[in-house]
Amino acid sequence: MTPRLAMLRSLALVLLGLGLVSCSTTRSREDAPVTAGPVDLNRYTGRWYEIARLPMRFQKANEAAIAEYGTHADGTISVHNIAIRPDGSQRDIRGYAKVLNPPENTKLTVRFKTWFGPLIPVPKDGNYWILHVDEDYEEAIVGTPNRKCLWLLARTPTIPETRYAALVAQADQLGFDTSRLLRVPHPRGITLQETPP
Repeated sequence: MTPRLAMLRSLALVLLGLGLVSCSTTRSREDAPVTAGPVDLNRYTGRWYEIARLPMRFQKANEAAIAEYGTHADGTISVHNIAIRPDGSQRDIRGYAKVLNPPENTKLTVRFKTWFGPLIPVPKDGNYWILHVDEDYEEAIVGTPNRKCLWLLARTPTIPETRYAALVAQADQLGFDTSRLLRVPHPRGITLQETPP
């Protein structure tokens, strides 16, 4: 990697971290959205495709995203987020999540493994709330308690329009501004680039 590319990558990671601050707040909210019922983390882990999201500074409007979660022996969850540009090029970031409310497992705090990760404030109530997961663990709604961030997720890159509309309606009922949702199609035939954990 050339020095210029290394500098650009570092800058991108810094911007990502600063963007995460915008999704966080150090205060808990009394009017925070209601989370899902108890979540089985063994069923929740695996690959999720981002179907739609609220706009975020750390993700370009034309980038699709994939999140991969796994479990560690210490009870934490591995996090691997991959952003995919329309031309198929990719960038990723790794981190970990801790459950804040076992056994419900719906409120988590996520931190990324970067030099600036520890500097990013994370609210005491977490910055990754599972607001809905269907009984088959095929669709999920995830957001932040301050409603600044929202993700509609599925196990497949696309879902039927009727299912999408139902997820949007549920997010709307939870108090999110769904009029601002971005839908970015996942490029076809993309092979995910393997990066070391």
